[in-house]
Amino acid sequence: MSEITTISMTQEAAPGLLLNEIDSRIVRIRPSATPLDQISRLGGSRTAGAMKVEYYSVDTRPLTVEVEDHPTTGIGHQPSEITLADSSASLLEPTETFMIPDTFDDDGNPIVFYVVSHEKGSAKVKVAQINHGKAGSVNLAGRTVVRMGRAASELDVQTPQFAALPRKEWNLCQIFKTQIEESTLHRLTNKEVGWTFSDQEEVAVIDMRLGMEKSFLFGSRYTLPDPEKGEDVMLTGGIWHQTKHQFSYSGSDDPDSLALDLVREAFKDHSGSRRKILLAGSELIDILNRQKLNRTASATAAVTKWGIDFTEIVSKFGRLYVTHAEIFDQCGMAGGGMVIDPDYITKYCFIPMQAERLELKRSGQRNTDAIVITEASCLVLRHPAAHMRIVLD
Repeated sequence: MSEITTISMTQEAAPGLLLNEIDSRIVRIRPSATPLDQISRLGGSRTAGAMKVEYYSVDTRPLTVEVEDHPTTGIGHQPSEITLADSSASLLEPTETFMIPDTFDDDGNPIVFYVVSHEKGSAKVKVAQINHGKAGSVNLAGRTVVRMGRAASELDVQTPQFAALPRKEWNLCQIFKTQIEESTLHRLTNKEVGWTFSDQEEVAVIDMRLGMEKSFLFGSRYTLPDPEKGEDVMLTGGIWHQTKHQFSYSGSDDPDSLALDLVREAFKDHSGSRRKILLAGSELIDILNRQKLNRTASATAAVTKWGIDFTEIVSKFGRLYVTHAEIFDQCGMAGGGMVIDPDYITKYCFIPMQAERLELKRSGQRNTDAIVITEASCLVLRHPAAHMRIVLD
């Protein structure tokens, strides 16, 4: 920026700028423009010991299992062998039980199976059918079954190890910077903005946070060798790429049906909190604004959280706080959005946001003083399935 701010005057008028812990002031500048950065900053951050952050994420085990083949069926309670689909091969363990949806015995109870054995690394599983209907033994080939609880015998001390172990993931902290300069002849005018930042500093911070918002959401994790500097530049990976949970819709969908389907998909079969946040582009917001009030999912009055105004969609599945995220419009995704669970998003900081003075006059570069604001950080999803991308087909 060509506009510049002196250090001496900044120290006098805005001493908080030169402190390391300035998040409490930063979040007061246009919070709705950068909701992701706002929420992660107010939620607190963890200190990173290096620019490469290693962390553990875990998804709950899928509730359903796909059966590929069931060549023979056991008689009575005799075991039979089934073959699981590749995606389900590790999901059934001995002592587990599972049920068959929409298949019932003579008393109207769902048909239940017990897992007798499962050879490690194999898709072959021995199962026993517990209850029978008029049709007798059920063939499971091509069926999707629902996992139930384990059933141990009286003398069992151990059980197969729980399979949903945390996976080690990693991300890179990106160094974000902005620089504000002003000639020593310029005088800082006090502004009524609730904190003593000048107009120049406020604009610089807004621009910095907008850039960080895009990187935190859509950034591509990569270490780039800069041929001019002869150094590596680390780029952070955005949370958009950290979850595979995706909801697609058509622009011609009925607004009421879309709102209900979106909320249901955001909460069903994915553990997490019952309150989540929808960051949406203008086109998606426009469709949701056409939603009529109903008893299943309704948009209530605005609520304010994290300094941001939300419209709350209340449903039997959970509460969804909706806000327009202009970043989606800027990135050509006005019909897109992302549901985030604030309880399962973590910010890591290698360098917390801080300001540093540059003595440009003493170094003989130019007759100005300068402040450089720096932060090295990244965002990670600790429970990826609790979050959801929204894509317009």
